[in-house]
Amino acid sequence: METNSHFGADAAAPQRVLAPGQQVDQFRLEEALHQGGMATLWKVIRVHADGVPAPTDMPLIMKVPRIKGGEDPATIVGFEVERMIMPMLSGPHVPKYIAKGDFTRQPYIVMEHIPGHSLRPRLDDAPLALDEVVEIGSRVATALHDLHRQHVVHLDIKPSNILFRADGTAVLIDFGLSRHDHLPDLLDEEFTLPMGTGPYMSPEQVQFVRNDPRSDLFALGVMLYHLTTGERPFGAPNSVHGLRKRLYVDPVPPRALRKDCPPWLQEVILKCLEVKPENRFQSAAQISLALQNPAQIPLTRRAEKLQQSGLFKRAKRWFFAMGSEPEARPVSAGELVHKSPIILAAVDVDNASSKLLEQLRETVRRIVLTEPGARLACVSVMRTARIGMDELTDAAGQSLHVKQLVSLKHWARPISKGLNLDEGRLTFHVLEAPDPATALVEFSRRNQIDHIVMGARGNSALRRYLGSVSSQVVAESDCTVTVVRVLSEGEAAAGAGG
Repeated sequence: METNSHFGADAAAPQRVLAPGQQVDQFRLEEALHQGGMATLWKVIRVHADGVPAPTDMPLIMKVPRIKGGEDPATIVGFEVERMIMPMLSGPHVPKYIAKGDFTRQPYIVMEHIPGHSLRPRLDDAPLALDEVVEIGSRVATALHDLHRQHVVHLDIKPSNILFRADGTAVLIDFGLSRHDHLPDLLDEEFTLPMGTGPYMSPEQVQFVRNDPRSDLFALGVMLYHLTTGERPFGAPNSVHGLRKRLYVDPVPPRALRKDCPPWLQEVILKCLEVKPENRFQSAAQISLALQNPAQIPLTRRAEKLQQSGLFKRAKRWFFAMGSEPEARPVSAGELVHKSPIILAAVDVDNASSKLLEQLRETVRRIVLTEPGARLACVSVMRTARIGMDELTDAAGQSLHVKQLVSLKHWARPISKGLNLDEGRLTFHVLEAPDPATALVEFSRRNQIDHIVMGARGNSALRRYLGSVSSQVVAESDCTVTVVRVLSEGEAAAGAGG
């Protein structure tokens, strides 16, 4: 691999041989868990100065780079990148960072140990059941969105870098090829070849672009394709020439390889695999939302394809790809997530006054107008009994769920027409739950909602005493909540008098 700078002898000097029982700073090595080409993973425990184990609330693992002298310098730089990025990450979708050591003594990173296997063994069982593919995709997309919110593009998303907690939460590991919006990009500064894992690299990575979070969405699409079909969409190229083929050769449509693959799933996968990032989903949260609501995925020609593009179209793509250079994209992970929010409009279509519904609609319209890349999810909750049977139809035998869905679409029609929202940016959801506030909060968390807009019905003494749906949502939500309320005649008169 070519580089445009060189490391000093001290930086790549051989490190001491480690063995069980040794102590590195405040950590004692217990057992070598895995030895790869780049690093060795050790089970460790934290100890006091006298060697007595310190209390801990989680198992720990130490990652030590394999440095013998003369190896690929990317190993050293990648480890430095991970040492810089890991302390800046938090949340359930990454291992908790504990400590690090540098190259002057002993390089290492100590972090939370996530037990269990990575997703890699599931590739051997592919094609998987479709519901498992969808579940995996949704969980990984949620993890990616959380990572992008923290200003990091992973750039090496693949099954071996994905673990799962006991509760099913996806955890992303190995940030040696990653890029942080607010840190120096050492890999970009040092190397002049594409960096990544061949089957999963996005077209823009092949063209040396490392700052686009939609590269991770492309890699997720590759993974979903493989888990669905048992095949890699672009093979396993090991040269730059082979990697560049994905700029003009489209994959065999999943439905041509697996007859029971539904059109909507092919739509999602092929949209992730679009050559141009602007033609993909614009955030991982949008992928998760689509996978959890397949009936509302707008189908395009992607969903209908049953064969690859013909030779003429491929030759045309090749001609443009050979001379193309990546567009200057001053994009960052944090900025793109901010530009592609998901807004939830919580609409009580059955009980709110017409005046409140109108004011709520106008508020939502204004918010979406200021966010050109926003997705709008219109949500209504059909309250159900905690105990006993609920009536599912009205006196005329019509489905109450369908009636509420129709009312919700009718409420949103002026917004969709006025802002010219296409189907891909507008979805409708009727939730059935005994507690509307809890249902809205859970939906918001599950779908990585950025902003909730909802109405509040009145301000009576009884509602103040019992609490309201809006106040509970405000208290429990992790995102911004805007509450719209129409003043009563008494409040309006008091305000005017004041």
